[in-house]
Amino acid sequence: MYKIATEFLTRFIKPANIYKYGFNWSPMYRRTTAKLIEVSDDLHYVKIRLKLNWKNRNYAGSMFGGSMLSATDPIYMIQLIQILGDEYVVWDKAVTAQYKRPGKGTIYGEFIFTAEEIKTIKQNVVEQKQFDIVKDMTLVNTNNETVAAFSKTLYIADKAFYKEKLKQRRSQ
Repeated sequence: MYKIATEFLTRFIKPANIYKYGFNWSPMYRRTTAKLIEVSDDLHYVKIRLKLNWKNRNYAGSMFGGSMLSATDPIYMIQLIQILGDEYVVWDKAVTAQYKRPGKGTIYGEFIFTAEEIKTIKQNVVEQKQFDIVKDMTLVNTNNETVAAFSKTLYIADKAFYKEKLKQRRSQ
């Protein structure tokens, strides 16, 4: 549903705005209590904000770690899908989380892909057909102190290769 809506809306609205408002209006993402507050036109940069409130406050009065994790979970995968386009398959594969200090007040996170990273990803797909990358990101408070650190493993493959791989699995 989201992909179809995105394809339709790109006729009228630039992809960065679709990405930003699509996330912020999506019931799936709204439940994380986070908001995308900045998205670059090329989608290589995304910034999120989480405010401590009654929906994400834990028993100890700080931000629930699950809210922090769920707020970061879909960003890199969907960001990369949008950047790479339809010739690629991208899946979240794993995440590790380290909570460094209680999340109090407002916290922020940035998701960045450089042009060089995208070029390397495309080159690796041509050479290897499929591979994993690990992207690290942190959530910081207003004093720029790390509240949580996440390490995401993403699977990336050539779409034709991936479809053939699935056919072979089903026939076994």
